[in-house]
Amino acid sequence: MAEKIYDAVIVGAGVAGAIVAKTLTQAGYRVLLLEAGLQAGLAFAEAKAYENYQSYMDTFYNALAKVPNAPYPNLQDAPSPNVLDLSPIQGTTPDTTGYFVQKGPLPFGSDYARTPGGTTLHWLGTCLRMLPNDFRLKTVYGQGVDWPISYEELKPYYEMAEREIGVSADVEDQIYPNTGKDFFGKGYVYPMRKIPQSYLDQKFIKGVRGMKVGVKGDEYELYVISTPQGRNSIPNDRYNLVGPVWDKATQRLVMKHSDDAHYNPVGAIWDPYTGQRCEGNANCVPICPVQAKYNALKTLKNARRDRLDIVTQAVASKVEIDPTTGRVTAITYKKYQDPDSPEYTTETARGTIFVLAAHSVENAKILLASGVANSSNQVGRNLMDHMVFLTWGLMPERVYPYRGPGSTSNIPVFRDGEFRERHAAFIMPIDNWGFGWPANAPYSDLSAAVNRMNLFGKQLRRHLNDTVARQLLLHFECEQLPQPENRVMLDPRYMDQLGNFRPVIQYNVSDYTRAAMAAAKNISDQIFARVGIEDYSEYNPTDADYLIYDGVGYTFWGAGHLVGTHRMGFARSDSVVSREQRTWDHENLFLVGCGNMPTIGTSNPTLTMAALSFWAAENIIRELQ
Repeated sequence: MAEKIYDAVIVGAGVAGAIVAKTLTQAGYRVLLLEAGLQAGLAFAEAKAYENYQSYMDTFYNALAKVPNAPYPNLQDAPSPNVLDLSPIQGTTPDTTGYFVQKGPLPFGSDYARTPGGTTLHWLGTCLRMLPNDFRLKTVYGQGVDWPISYEELKPYYEMAEREIGVSADVEDQIYPNTGKDFFGKGYVYPMRKIPQSYLDQKFIKGVRGMKVGVKGDEYELYVISTPQGRNSIPNDRYNLVGPVWDKATQRLVMKHSDDAHYNPVGAIWDPYTGQRCEGNANCVPICPVQAKYNALKTLKNARRDRLDIVTQAVASKVEIDPTTGRVTAITYKKYQDPDSPEYTTETARGTIFVLAAHSVENAKILLASGVANSSNQVGRNLMDHMVFLTWGLMPERVYPYRGPGSTSNIPVFRDGEFRERHAAFIMPIDNWGFGWPANAPYSDLSAAVNRMNLFGKQLRRHLNDTVARQLLLHFECEQLPQPENRVMLDPRYMDQLGNFRPVIQYNVSDYTRAAMAAAKNISDQIFARVGIEDYSEYNPTDADYLIYDGVGYTFWGAGHLVGTHRMGFARSDSVVSREQRTWDHENLFLVGCGNMPTIGTSNPTLTMAALSFWAAENIIRELQ
């Protein structure tokens, strides 16, 4: 029997791989999708798939620590990093506690999920576009590098991504620094109306209204906007875009207008009676109980199944190259049956075009293990994340956190400005999780009340009702510049159960980002004083990611926004892929995902990754034609 050869072979069933697979199959091409995780999330028989998702929920309910990967299986044959494995680096000895081999000097504090649907299963759902100056950081501010793509070029693909995800927001709320009225384009609206801002947000907005803060001699007026989100609300009856569709005349994907168009939100894809609207369950991270939040399985559900073959429990291990032509000939993968067993069979997948869409770390790992696409010596380098700096305190009145999505509002004032010549930009979400992230509330509140304050009965309830209901958490996501020394590496001493490499992470934070944390704390202090918030923020030298700047100690947390490792650029000498998302070294090998992003900006990267995935799919279709 002849070996099947596909038009495209895609590695990874997260949002990037799902968008490329859906777009190619709808254009009539035959696609093979390889996924390292279990078949569970890809069960298209509705009863079985619903049962699988409910098993995730059961695991979540029983987990003591509700961390991002808590609901999902950690497979020995396709392991995922876990934030619970984070610990300080001791001297020069790498920490091997978790999947990552942490070489330091600071531990890398973010995770991702190797499962069908990828990290969209546990993402928060924030869907902010990057700003125009994010694409030209070097030109405007002398920092980082520029993108080979401009905001204006990517704008129509942002529209495709917002439709695919189903973003809820009101355009009139979206006021960003250094952007004009044409940022969205005349008449543009989101597919759905905004998610209502929480009661906590409304009280906070009232407290800071008209407030100005001083930073290094400069004055900024604060304002709060609603946050675009990838979760279902009320469909916008003014939304009239159809697409993306392939336009033969222009050889491009386009969004077409139609007076008859309307947006139908996708709820729980295996249960048509739930998930049509966000129910405010407050645990978007790590799992939406009703699937009102977007995940990449919704995209795969709409791919042409007659054109799509999916192989799960298939861990890509090597990219095979024809040494004469430099073209990719196959992907070798290890197929396991039992995720706890080291037994596997080695198989190959052949096609015309090959797409790595695994993850920024996993893509880099596959490329490095294969010795391909690295003539620039940039594969694995320039690993970035948002450095999350938190401040927390008690509001003067009850504001009732833990209700609604994890965050519904943000302060965008410091997303862009001349200060970027001196320190990193940052966005300021207002979180609805109380002290949960930094202090393990409300469990720690109960423990302290009982064990330290000796409170019981009515006194205990009264104390918890007062303190937990007044908790406020401010969240500063600081951008990080691309630094070649922050990287993913391989070492034959560190292998997983299948004999694949574990990622060795070398990581640190530059003064450019540390200075942003100092500015953030200064701004937080001014806000707390103005609103009357009692500050409980505490940063201990024993924290895993504790650092010093200007003699002051700060702790940062990972955002789960892993960017870089195979960046796009203007030339093959200092980048891995071209603006078309094609590797410079191999004409039929495309990379998709956050690893292509040259810089991180201040927006959660999933929306930009989705836009770039449509961009890549367009270029792949053009190549196949």
